[in-house]
Amino acid sequence: MLPDDSLSTQGHEAKGGPELTFTTRPELRGTHGAVASTHWLASAAGMAILEKGGNAFDAAVATGFVLQVVEPHLNGPGGEVPILLHDRRRDGPEVICGQGTAPRAATIARFRSLGLDMVPGTGLLASVVPGAFDAWMLLLRDHGTLRLRDVMEPAVHYAEYGFPVVPRISQTIRTVAKMLREEWPTSAAVYLPGDTVPAPGTLFRNPRLAETYRRIVDEAERRGGGREGQIQEARKSWYEGFVAETIGRFCRSREVMDVSGRRHGGLLSEDDLANWNATKEKPVTYDYAGYTVCKGGPWSQGPVFLQQLALLDGFDLDAMDPNGPDFVHTVVECAKLAFADREAFYGDPDFADVPMETLLSADYAASRRALAGEQASRELRPGTVEGYGGALDRVLRTRAEHGEAFDALGGGEPTVQDAEPGDTCHLDIVDRHGNMVSATPSGGWLQSSPVIPELGFCLNTRAQMFWLDEDMPSALQPGKRPRTTLSANLALKDGAPVLAWGTPGGDYQDQWSLTFFLRHVHHGLNLQESIDAPMFQIDHMPASFFPRLADPGSLTLEDRFSEETIAELRRRGHEVEVADGWSLGRLSAVGREADGQVKAAANPRFMQGYAVAR
Repeated sequence: MLPDDSLSTQGHEAKGGPELTFTTRPELRGTHGAVASTHWLASAAGMAILEKGGNAFDAAVATGFVLQVVEPHLNGPGGEVPILLHDRRRDGPEVICGQGTAPRAATIARFRSLGLDMVPGTGLLASVVPGAFDAWMLLLRDHGTLRLRDVMEPAVHYAEYGFPVVPRISQTIRTVAKMLREEWPTSAAVYLPGDTVPAPGTLFRNPRLAETYRRIVDEAERRGGGREGQIQEARKSWYEGFVAETIGRFCRSREVMDVSGRRHGGLLSEDDLANWNATKEKPVTYDYAGYTVCKGGPWSQGPVFLQQLALLDGFDLDAMDPNGPDFVHTVVECAKLAFADREAFYGDPDFADVPMETLLSADYAASRRALAGEQASRELRPGTVEGYGGALDRVLRTRAEHGEAFDALGGGEPTVQDAEPGDTCHLDIVDRHGNMVSATPSGGWLQSSPVIPELGFCLNTRAQMFWLDEDMPSALQPGKRPRTTLSANLALKDGAPVLAWGTPGGDYQDQWSLTFFLRHVHHGLNLQESIDAPMFQIDHMPASFFPRLADPGSLTLEDRFSEETIAELRRRGHEVEVADGWSLGRLSAVGREADGQVKAAANPRFMQGYAVAR
């Protein structure tokens, strides 16, 4: 919880008249560039790249690689990343999909033969192709200006010489220490140096990871020639060279404990890596309140943000108190409808026909909006689009019915062997030219999969987001992308990028990000005020992570909401849980004004995220 004296008071002119707004820090402004992320060292690395003359995309790559090192409990080299970007030299925004696909051997029949009705949330069975590396390489090659060594050097430095451990790293390692010692000794060798949990503030090193990064750069420079050639060679080292060979060998030769309570090997092979590459696509967009909001496709949960906007378009949010019961209730009831559609309709569009145009249409939104009543819904109510969607009654498991059976196995985002919730990370960058990028790296968490000793990092467990039900759009199939929760955000005005933002948080990402955006757009809060304002969330829908439970009617609010608001929400039928006042959300954001000013803000919760602007 933040101490009271950490809050500063600013006079603020909001829509509807002047009011007093409390904020933990100012919205930062400048003209050269702005970087915001979930860790101060990553933000500093990104700004250092801008200072060297790199652009926003160079800075994003450097920031992303540093996050892999300094937030190993939140992401890693074996993870994935969606990237939204706007390059002022090109027409329109783009999405880079760094979400890897299921192995060729990963079939529903294979999992059923193992006696499983869900993909385990830890271990090796849930690993898909690690997509982050190629996504960063594609961004650097096509949009950056600096060399591979320039952008990877900060990450190599922190891996080799160390970085200060934040309290949540210590907490995470302590939670899983017994399991690491007994079941994942390769992880214990890295994360329990001297068989002890690293204390907060001490320097932590991962020399084997530094060697992996350095070998990639050295091989690229030896074989690659110019800048683009070196980037291509780096990709070969990862997906066709020593990294792929080591990953394939590890998955074949090891059987490790996972949350099923049994030991399993991995299905990922060298061929799976060699036959995959990151891709580019146009974003899915929705025009709202003068903004064009851009999201990833239905292989992510990104369009659920846009569906919420379509539903909310019919309400007078300007007239609502952003911390009042009408605002919270309206946003929550629309979220329930949109997330129900996520479960019923979303999946990799290369495999599933997703009726995206219908789901974002005015007529569909109007028919769904009518379901948002005065009382809180306890039902999961997807819409009906003839010929599309899956039956949710076959996958709906409620916490009331199944919670005790699964709690001992662990769960949350990211899934942990013991019941300890986790998170992800995020970055946003804008440069003086107006280039802008938003990315949400995740996966490869230290607590979810064992370290590959020759490489110094873990694989992802993203396949846990597949259903083992053939009739669901997000059912497991070889070569298919899991419907990830990872969801970056970009907004344009008159075709120019003006805002990039996002947050870790799994199923909460497109809740927290939406609330931030609504308060900024409808209530005139600046970026920092919008982040600092009291937050709320629901678990009404099936969770995307093992054990995939739902909690119908649930609503969690930070305790900075007034007692009157909390009481009124309970009266309307919400199952309200009050959380610590500074515990929900890890948002960051950057923006650009018409006069060329750049601005940035970052989350004060957990005392880790920071923004930089000059």
